[in-house]
Amino acid sequence: MEYEAETIDSGTPDTIGTGHPLKIAERLAADFAQTAIERDRLGGTALRERRLLRESGLLNLLIPESLWGGGSDWPDILKIVRLFARVDSSIAHLFGFQHLILATIDLFGNEAQRDLNFERTVRHSWFWGNAVNPLDPNTLIVPAGDRYLVNGRKSFCSGATDSDRLIISAVDPATEKLLIAFLPSNRAGLLIKQDWDNIGQRQTDSGTVEFFNVELFPDEILREPGPLGSVRATLRPCIAQILLTNIYLGIAEGALIEARGYTQAQTRAWPVSGVDSPTEDPYILANYGNMYAEIAAAKVLTDRAGESFQRAWEIGEGINENCRARAALDIAVAKTVATRASLDVTSRIFEVMGSRATAASARIDRFWRNVRTHTLHDPIDYKVRELGDWALNHRIPKPTFYS
Repeated sequence: MEYEAETIDSGTPDTIGTGHPLKIAERLAADFAQTAIERDRLGGTALRERRLLRESGLLNLLIPESLWGGGSDWPDILKIVRLFARVDSSIAHLFGFQHLILATIDLFGNEAQRDLNFERTVRHSWFWGNAVNPLDPNTLIVPAGDRYLVNGRKSFCSGATDSDRLIISAVDPATEKLLIAFLPSNRAGLLIKQDWDNIGQRQTDSGTVEFFNVELFPDEILREPGPLGSVRATLRPCIAQILLTNIYLGIAEGALIEARGYTQAQTRAWPVSGVDSPTEDPYILANYGNMYAEIAAAKVLTDRAGESFQRAWEIGEGINENCRARAALDIAVAKTVATRASLDVTSRIFEVMGSRATAASARIDRFWRNVRTHTLHDPIDYKVRELGDWALNHRIPKPTFYS
């Protein structure tokens, strides 16, 4: 299968920036894997790894070739997200959100805003950070002469630390509308706090950003977001959902790779199993078979969802609600299966490795901690409810900023 350990080849940072994007990503993944355990222990900001991503050119994959970007399709970008997630889901998260933010500018902004930010992202190797989180409604924007002032705080601001530009959201108290904007990460009044210390996704820097009379200019504000804008604008949450789905699947694949190596090298046969090698134990084999099947099913559905979204993306402004709904339903199916598979596999691997695998120094629990932290991003029950409403009543999902 595609997620066999042999697909992650060796390489050095000196050669990472040359070649086909997938080959570049494979060399990066091999590099990230060497320090993933220690970086999970340390937490904080993955400065070196972020620098390598900047130098690789992979941050520009979504940007069209006409604007000097990579011009890649979503399925190719998602394959790289999944590849990174096998070895380091924090890096996969940051890499995926880079493309979510660029897509947000495309979907919500005008042509001039898109072209300006895309060209400068390529030219300056910008890394984008996220300070949107509409669940924090207390960040406010008010007029101040020919500009605006932003005050408040945002939590779960993934990638804000070490970013070059931020995308933010704020509420206009006069209209109660949610506004989306972009600005430099070093603008006066911005405080990016390094207070992320959760059990998983330890290097996503998903902490807090605070705003103290931060200036915002009219040409930095994007048009009305999500369900308030065009049907095409409502594709943004679909992008977020398919990115997360690939992260969950990649974590499950990485956990199985880790477990396989451990079982073959260190697990002992159980005394009453009747076999000399754990690789012949019928219960260990059954567990591997079940995990393999779960991942295989999630992979097929996730790949299908990626292709479905690409078709919706290519329609452009002509997309209608039914086309959008088809992609959203395909993504909901994939996310539901990938969530369940990843939570099961990252826990069940200990049954095929044995008690020694729980040693703190091995940090094999990082796969479960990462997926447990990330799958709480939004409750899977609501995705299942959408699917049930379609299956029973043929009601298509209603777009929101979250799904």
